[in-house]
Amino acid sequence: MVDEEKGKGPLKGIVAFVKKAYRAMERDMAPLDDDRSEISIKRRRFAVIILVGLFFAAVMFLVSIAISSGGIIPLSDAIDALVSSISKGGNDLDTVELYIFQSRLPRAIAAIGVGAGLAIAGCMFQALIRNPLVDPYITGVSSGAGCFAIAIVVLGISLSALDDYSNYIIPLAAILGGLVAFGITLSVAEGAGGSATNYILAGTIVGFAFTSVQTIFLSMEKDNLVNVMWWLYGSFANITWENAFLVLIPAISISLISMLWAREYNLFLTGEDQARQLGLNVRRFKAGMMVVASVLTSVCVAFVGIIGFVGLVIPHACRMMLGGDHRLIMPASMVLGACLMLFADLVARIVIAPLEIPVGAVTALIGTPVFAYMLVKRGRDYDG
Repeated sequence: MVDEEKGKGPLKGIVAFVKKAYRAMERDMAPLDDDRSEISIKRRRFAVIILVGLFFAAVMFLVSIAISSGGIIPLSDAIDALVSSISKGGNDLDTVELYIFQSRLPRAIAAIGVGAGLAIAGCMFQALIRNPLVDPYITGVSSGAGCFAIAIVVLGISLSALDDYSNYIIPLAAILGGLVAFGITLSVAEGAGGSATNYILAGTIVGFAFTSVQTIFLSMEKDNLVNVMWWLYGSFANITWENAFLVLIPAISISLISMLWAREYNLFLTGEDQARQLGLNVRRFKAGMMVVASVLTSVCVAFVGIIGFVGLVIPHACRMMLGGDHRLIMPASMVLGACLMLFADLVARIVIAPLEIPVGAVTALIGTPVFAYMLVKRGRDYDG
C-alpha cells in the first residue's frame, strides 16, 4: 500500500502533463480565429511537439533501462545503477550495473540514433521526390543492403585484412550494398529525366532486382536462416558498446547537418522552375541531398537491420501537424522518431518475454493505427 501511494504522485504528474499538452494541441488544431496567425499557431504546436516528444523519449529511455526481457529492475534502482556505472567508467561494476551498462544502455543509445536518422531520411526523400508516401527505402537502399549482408552470411565471405574486425564485415557490406543500389537508382532515374516519378519507378525496379537476388541467397541458407531473418526485420539485440556509437554519432550528425538546408527544402517544394529562378541549383541540390539521405539510411540499417515505417509515418505525421516548413518538420521528426524507436524496442523486448520479436514488426503495428487515425482526423485538411 505504501508503494502504491508513492507511485501515484509521479504517475499523476505524468498524466496531468499529457492532458495539458493534448489540450494545447487540440486548441491549435481548431479553426483559426481572427486574432491568431497561422504561423504563430504552427510555432506553438511545434514547441508542444518538441517538449512532449523529449519528455516521452526521456521516459522511454529510463523505462528501457529498467525493463527488459531479462527482467525488471525497480526504476529508482535502475537509475542509481546507471549513474553509478557511468561514474565508474564501466569498471568494477556489480551485477545490476553490469547488466544495465553493458546490455541495456548501448541498445537504448542505438535506438535513439536509428529512430532519429530514419525519420530525417524519410523527411528528406518525401521532400526531394515530392511525394508524402515514400520512405527512406524508396531508392532500393534496403534491398541492396539486405542483399549484400545476406550474401556475406550465406557465402561465408571473410577478408583477412578485417579478421580483427569480423563484427563489422556485415554492417560494412550492408552500407556498401545500400549505396550501390542507390547509385543504380540515381543513374536510371536521371537518365530517364530525373522526375519524381522516375525516381519512384527506378527505385522500385532496383529494389525488386536486389530482392530477387536476396531471395536466391536465402534459399541457399540453412544454418543461419533465423539470424538472417532477424536482420531483415530489424533488431537491436546485437548492439554493444563497440557499435552503439557507430550508429548514434553518424546518424545524429548527418541528421543535424541535413537541417542546415531546411530553407532550401522549402524553396525546392515551391517547384523546380521557381527554385531555379531564385538561385537554387536544383539538379545539384537534389542529387547531393539524395546521396546524404541514402548514406544516412545505410548507416541506420547497417548494424540493426531493416526497420520500416518510421521514415514514412513520422515525417508524414509532422507535416500534417506543422505544414510544409522543414525548419519545423525536420527537428520534430528527429525527436518523434527517436521516441517511437525507443518505445518499439521496449515493446519488442517485453511483449512475449523472455523471447523477443523483431522491432520492425512492432513499428508497423504501432505506426499503422496511429497514422490511420491522423489521416482520418486531419486528412481533409492535408494536401500532401
